[in-house]
Amino acid sequence: MGLFDRFRRRGSAGPASSGLTRLPRSHGPSGLRARLEGAMAKRRLRGWNPPLENINALVASGGPRLLARSRELVVTNGYAANACEAFAANLVGDGIKPSSLIGDEDLRDRVQRLWLAWTDEADADGLTDFYGLQAMVAREMFVAGECFVRLRPRRAEDGLLVPLQLQLLQSEMLSFEKTETVANGNRIRCGIEFDATGKRVAYHFRRRHPGDSTDQGSAIPETVRVPAGDVLHIYRPIDAGQIRGLPHIAPAMVRLFLLDQYDDAELDRKKTAAMFAGFITKTAPEEPMMGEAEADLDGAAIASLEPGTMQVLLPGEDVKFSSPADVGGGYEAFQYRTLLAVSASLGLPYHLVTGDVRQANYSSLRAELVEFRRRIGQLQHGVIVHQLCRAVWRRWLETAVLSGALDADPAEVRPVQWIPPRWDWVDPLKDIQAQVLAMEAGITSRRKVVEATGYDIEEVDRENAADAARATGLGLRYRTSPGETQGARATPATRPDSGAGGGNDTDDRADPTDAITEQE
Repeated sequence: MGLFDRFRRRGSAGPASSGLTRLPRSHGPSGLRARLEGAMAKRRLRGWNPPLENINALVASGGPRLLARSRELVVTNGYAANACEAFAANLVGDGIKPSSLIGDEDLRDRVQRLWLAWTDEADADGLTDFYGLQAMVAREMFVAGECFVRLRPRRAEDGLLVPLQLQLLQSEMLSFEKTETVANGNRIRCGIEFDATGKRVAYHFRRRHPGDSTDQGSAIPETVRVPAGDVLHIYRPIDAGQIRGLPHIAPAMVRLFLLDQYDDAELDRKKTAAMFAGFITKTAPEEPMMGEAEADLDGAAIASLEPGTMQVLLPGEDVKFSSPADVGGGYEAFQYRTLLAVSASLGLPYHLVTGDVRQANYSSLRAELVEFRRRIGQLQHGVIVHQLCRAVWRRWLETAVLSGALDADPAEVRPVQWIPPRWDWVDPLKDIQAQVLAMEAGITSRRKVVEATGYDIEEVDRENAADAARATGLGLRYRTSPGETQGARATPATRPDSGAGGGNDTDDRADPTDAITEQE
């Protein structure tokens, strides 16, 4: 046996024979470092050393400045203001409305009517209704990342249908800096009081807005403790354990600010360049040209230029017209790419942020809107409905029963379904035809289709029945009546064979009403 054969046998005997442990090559430390490229600390990533901080620590330290900058952007920047309105309009539209699931039709109708009447009294400031408050909450989520709704019970003598109103409080009303431990052992973190189990028990609101210089009244103490049961904290939690919201505009703030400065500089440069028509040189400065004004203290004079002017120049005089540099051919492409990045940061389609649809077509718009509406639906059901609508509905029912405005068991009338506003498509005809085909194939129900339009099916059916009864009573007949088969694939109605009773004496004179039953 040769020397090399001995080494081969020793290597093939395995780690046990040599007393050493061998790791698989793919699972060794070098293999892990190769796969975790983002954790490398070599030349390219040596300067990338972010601190390992919790999101609550980031919000506590940078929240006030971030909030002030986001509010200024939405007020002064056109793209940010348009994006804010588009976000609110698509999130809540004209309102996310309830559809009671009570089995008793009479009780259900009384609950729906009482709710509809109360929505006009819901705002504690009296400026809008409940659905207008939803839009204000959506705007606050975009700008500040959160909004507080305080449930305010009212007295019976206030004359409200249900003695309950809602008061909106901005994020600044809850101090980011208030972090301490109270006497009973509870901890206050960013203005929110938690008990030993981590449950929210109270909010410590400021009595005055810190940025409102018009409110100079004395407020002692500076904050007021409000039980958590009377406050709704509306925000989208990004990380587990997050206690305060982050502005939705936060990822796009720097780009929007710098782009606004760049646009302003370009506009100012073009304005300055356009103010100079030309420059005159002459050998005899003491001889004025036609239209030349008197020289200023520095010896510079300005000559006006009017339409149709024929100026004769003396020997040695010359006129050189200003030719300022243009913005260049890359300005439009740069703007497009920057605004595209802004739109991606905001999670909004490009055309909703900029209003630019020049490069869009039906397919691209539809594909973009499908993904955007999927995200909006997530916010509607996971944030607005869960944190705001259901909590208000539950408190409203309890208050209505206790005040005598509603005679029912709160647990019995609590089941409800919240219907978001309808989506308007690019080509509604194709979408309606697709919905009709889906109903005929049993893929979906008529209730789902009607609710997708933002309406309550019970209300739609009552309106259709009333329309049909009124049309019948007045002797009216339309191309498609509410009680007949509707849709793109409705089959024509067939008339009985008149020859079946006897003979072939069919009358070719058709009744005028028979022509109404035609194929849709």
